[in-house]
Order: sequence, then C-alpha cells, then structure tokens
Amino acid sequence: MLDASYFARLQRLKLAVDKKSNASLLGSRKSVRKGSSAEFSDFREYMPGDDIRAIDWNAYARLDRLYIKEYMEEKESAVSLFIDLSKSMDYGEKTKLELQEEICAALSYISLMNMDHVAIYDLTDTRRRHVASGGKAGFAQLTEWLDRLEPGEPADIFHSVSTVGRMQPGLSVIMSDFLDEAYVDDPARIEQLIHYLQYRKQKVVILHILAKEEIDVDMSGTFFLIDSEDQDNRVRVTMESGSIRSYKDALDEFTGDLKRSAKKCGASYHLCSTGVGFDKIIFEELKDIYEF
Repeated sequence: MLDASYFARLQRLKLAVDKKSNASLLGSRKSVRKGSSAEFSDFREYMPGDDIRAIDWNAYARLDRLYIKEYMEEKESAVSLFIDLSKSMDYGEKTKLELQEEICAALSYISLMNMDHVAIYDLTDTRRRHVASGGKAGFAQLTEWLDRLEPGEPADIFHSVSTVGRMQPGLSVIMSDFLDEAYVDDPARIEQLIHYLQYRKQKVVILHILAKEEIDVDMSGTFFLIDSEDQDNRVRVTMESGSIRSYKDALDEFTGDLKRSAKKCGASYHLCSTGVGFDKIIFEELKDIYEF
C-alpha cells in the first residue's frame, strides 16, 4: 500500500474527467450549470421568479437596477476503477496484484481529495464493489476493502463491465494483464470494451499491468509452464535464445496491438510493469491522465 510520503504529492494531482456527473452532490468540478457554490461567475439582470437573496444591493444602489450574482455550480465527478483479481495477476516477485492495488489506491486518493465519487469493481464479479466519497474518511474505508481482496476466478472483462448498473458520466479505468484468450487471440476485442464504455459516457483509460518477469524473460533450460488459472494445463518448453526472441516478439505484438486499438478508439493506454518504480509510474508514465 502507499507510503505516507506520497500523499502530499498526490494531493497536487487531479484526474482529467471530461464528463460531469448529473448528481446533486457537491465536489470540486465546475459544471456548466449555475449554482450556489462560493465561486463567482457573472452578473445578470433580475428576472421575476429569481431568488431575491441573490440580488446585489450594492449594484442596485449605484445603477438603480436589479442585478443578481451567478455562481459556478460544483459537481462531483464519477471515477470508476475496474480491477482484475484473476489468479494470473498473482505472479511475479512483486506481483501484478500488488502493483494494481497500489495504483488503485493512488488514483482513489487523488479522486477523493478532489471530492470525486469513486467506485471500484472486481472484474471477476462486479457484485463485489466498493463505493467511496467524502475525502480522507472515505479513503480509509476504501484501503481496508482493498486489503481484504484475494485472487479468484478468471475475469471475463467485457461481460463483467456490461453487468455494471447505472453509471454517472465520468472516467473509467480498466486494470488487467489482459491474459485472456479473447484478448490474446484478438486484441481488437478491446475496441468493443472501449466503445461500450464510451456509449455510457465514459472517458476510458486502459492500464495494462504486467510483471517484470513477463516482460524481461531471464531463464534458460527446460520447464513445465503451469496455467495459473487451470493447474492441470501444463506445457513443456525449452527456453533458449530463439524461443525467448519469439516470445518477446509475440509480447511486443500483443501490447502494440492493444495500444493501437485503444488509440484508434480515443482511449488512453499505458503498460505498467512491476519492474518500474511506483513513483515513476504515478508521476511520469500516467501524467497524461491528469488535469493541470
């Protein structure tokens, strides 16, 4: 989980959310509608039916005409974080699950400090979810929920996302290793996922989480590779320079296709490795998802 030294730095960040929620809760995002928050927007002439408490009596004394003050309405934005708890994520010296939890906690903290509404969904079963708001108090409960999570069944990502009920317009972040036959065999399938979320008025960010050991293969000899989600599925392989090169070429093609599919659909794609420092991931590699 996050070190306390990160929090002050994280508070300077804000996730870039294009869509504004229609919810009535107050937050730190400016709505196009006028409301009653403290930030002044403009004057306009008084019209019958306006709240007389909004009349600027100083302007009336100077101009002998009634004007009212308008203020920008501040609304919560909705941030949805989808996390993959498949057993394939429980891999690596630093596991993909650990990195995913760190990223999820960081993005949640950034959102909650900006008074956004956060919903975290387990992609193996979206009925397991946690909804948080209310700043630091909401974050404490959220981290307790994250700490209780355990890897489970394989995630059918598109099906899981499609089972989520009503979503406020906002930002959706999908975190997964995408080591699912549907995506490995046809990375363009991610376009279906992105288009679906965009239809539901979401700005989409894809975080492709892989272990350092999956990216930088450093082994030689003959091994039995065991499917983490089906222990009876074993493959005998001999690792030598040619097979490692073929693997790296296939991995580059897989990640490249996912990135191209995301870009084609107007989504943001980031490859997040457990071999990269968390500080670099949050403050450098993900900088294009923040609002400055």
